[in-house]
Amino acid sequence: MSKPVPVVVVMGVSGCGKTTVAQGLAQRLGWRFLEGDTFHPAANVEKMARGIPLKDDDRLPWLQRLREAIAQARRESQDSGTGVVVACSALKQAYRDRLMGNQGPFRWVYLRGEFELLRQRLETRSDHFMPAQLLASQFAALEEPEGAIVLDCGRSPQDLIAHLLNFL
Repeated sequence: MSKPVPVVVVMGVSGCGKTTVAQGLAQRLGWRFLEGDTFHPAANVEKMARGIPLKDDDRLPWLQRLREAIAQARRESQDSGTGVVVACSALKQAYRDRLMGNQGPFRWVYLRGEFELLRQRLETRSDHFMPAQLLASQFAALEEPEGAIVLDCGRSPQDLIAHLLNFL
């Protein structure tokens, strides 16, 4: 029986650097990368772009699509023995549980940051649908994960990736 394909999920609120760190990590490891935002239904993206926070019901189809994509990426990576790195907010434990399902193993990397730093990042970002005004709702929904690798997102992406490569 073959060994399960590992999955590393880089999580946190908007602006913490999930995509940059996850992409860099996947590239350095030679693993597959999945950007969680690309699995949002158009209605979710539209809502967020208008400054309307998503509710749990809005997130369910997104989490299901991402879960299926993770399972597919694992199947495709099985022969090469590589893993999958995912960038996903995964704000609540229920969301993390839904993403994992009965799949394993998952490693959670939580990029923790101060509200003011993240607000400043979001205000200067022009290439994303998530407005800075939704940051407070993300912090309100956030349930910090237990057992995750917790890193300060104020560090450079290169530092964070190097730390993760050493840890993993």
